[in-house]
Amino acid sequence: MSSTPPVSNSPRSRSLFLSKDHPGYRWVALSNTTLGMLMATINSSIVIISLPAIFTGIKLNPLEAGNVSYLLWILTGYMLATAVLVVTFGRLGDMYGRVKIYNLGFVVFTIGSIALALDPMSGGAGAMWLIVWRLVQGVGGAMLFANSSAILTDAFPSNKRGFALGINQVAAIAGSFIGLIVGGLLATIDWRAVFFVSVPIGIIGTIWSYKSLHEVGSKNPGRMDWWGNIVFAVGLTALLSGITYGIQPYGGSSTGFTNPWVLAGIIGGILLLVVFVLMELRIKQPMFEMRLFKIRAFALANLSGLLAAIGRGGMQFMLIIWLQGIWLPLHGYSYESTPLWAGIYLLPITIGFLIAGPISGALSDRFGARAFASVGLLLVTGAFLLLLIIPVNFEYWQFGLITLMSGIGSGLFSSPNRTAIMNSVPANQRGSASGMAGTFQNAGTSLSIGIFFSLMIAGLASSLPGALHHGLVSNGVPAGVASQIAQTPPVGSLFAAFLGYNPIQSLLGPTGVLTHLSQSNVATLTGKEFFPQLISGPFHDGLVIVFAAAAIMSLIAAIASLFRGSRYLHDEEFVVPELQTSRIS
Repeated sequence: MSSTPPVSNSPRSRSLFLSKDHPGYRWVALSNTTLGMLMATINSSIVIISLPAIFTGIKLNPLEAGNVSYLLWILTGYMLATAVLVVTFGRLGDMYGRVKIYNLGFVVFTIGSIALALDPMSGGAGAMWLIVWRLVQGVGGAMLFANSSAILTDAFPSNKRGFALGINQVAAIAGSFIGLIVGGLLATIDWRAVFFVSVPIGIIGTIWSYKSLHEVGSKNPGRMDWWGNIVFAVGLTALLSGITYGIQPYGGSSTGFTNPWVLAGIIGGILLLVVFVLMELRIKQPMFEMRLFKIRAFALANLSGLLAAIGRGGMQFMLIIWLQGIWLPLHGYSYESTPLWAGIYLLPITIGFLIAGPISGALSDRFGARAFASVGLLLVTGAFLLLLIIPVNFEYWQFGLITLMSGIGSGLFSSPNRTAIMNSVPANQRGSASGMAGTFQNAGTSLSIGIFFSLMIAGLASSLPGALHHGLVSNGVPAGVASQIAQTPPVGSLFAAFLGYNPIQSLLGPTGVLTHLSQSNVATLTGKEFFPQLISGPFHDGLVIVFAAAAIMSLIAAIASLFRGSRYLHDEEFVVPELQTSRIS
């Protein structure tokens, strides 16, 4: 009797790897969606570190008057597009097929990456080209975000789902930190490489997904709720844009939250989102089934996810500023090299994710999400509090252990939490549920920029002007010029540090003072230690506000997680009866 050769060694099995009939389809789905999530989230942060090289490449100074808007949109446009559109594409996935929308996401993302790398312009026109195509790239990212979790939930049974979604979530969150390192490395080669790197991955992912993925889940056909989509998109865009633009000073204030346009965006956005909820409750085929929030496990898991995303995004930005603006220059690194090294020194967070995410995801299949997610958030809360205790010029082992703790905590939380969300909804609502979870996560990251930058600016505003004036005058800068510089809104110094520029050189250069000072004073003012030592005190004041707020958010998220209830699985043929709770009627 002839024997069949092992699947892994047969020529047929190798061809089936790109076939819709692959016997291990669930693992093909896991590896492909993990690649998609990794690509999408790396690109959410890769630009953060490489912004100085990008602006140098297009010959634009982002700190000059009128150019800050370019900086904000290049920084936030991608995240804004993914946050706004991910629910829409989740609903389209429910209607027309999750794999179909997911595959299209690879195509759109790859086209956007090619266009970004081929930017033919410079100056403001070059910046606008990047903004438009980052938005296009964000559309593709939203398609991938919206449907990857739903594809995995369809492919895996409930007792294996936590592990699969754990791997996927680790890729999604770790990608945002891996992007910092990749961006720093590629920016030293050529700024266009930052965008070109996604092209081969996108092409491979596109061919692979079209050849190997197929629809296995339930569809929820019906009419598209276009008015709901429009109201939601306009409302969320207005809210996120208003909070982001609140960073910029207005009038005599160090922030822009008294600006009528900012207030109109925030208040109008909130009102439109309220209208959206009321609309969705009254139509037969809503964009998103708001009644899913009656499921306690779904509602509290999404609340925890939103607060965790705000805290995680805020921590990322604040740690980058801390490293680039203070710690790395004090330890001998040039300002130009700090973006790359900031990414490298943040590696413990990524390592923590990679360790805890898959383990917690797999164990949550057996023991449920509540314990892992809640303990993870408590670890993150503790990490924020410890970051308040260490000095600004810390010993790296202290910083490394704390950030590792934060990464482990986030890994413990993220994987089980996403599994709990996907397990709690009906099969024909998984695309919408995945989209809503993605919206909370991406909106939280977008919100973190405005919220935490504003909190930091509030902390700096009280003490930075005095410290800056004293430091400048004591090194030969005329009192009038020192007073003028000291009254500059703190956001300028904050963005300079964030971009890896020398803040004092950026502030004093346009005044011409540096050409009239002695060489020793110029060397001191523009050296590696003057600004870090000058800002250490005011920066710590800002850190107290920022990390205290982040700790409170994480603690609230942990409490919400604790109250989500025991393990919840929505009705399926393989549900264990004793694990069921109330159903959606």
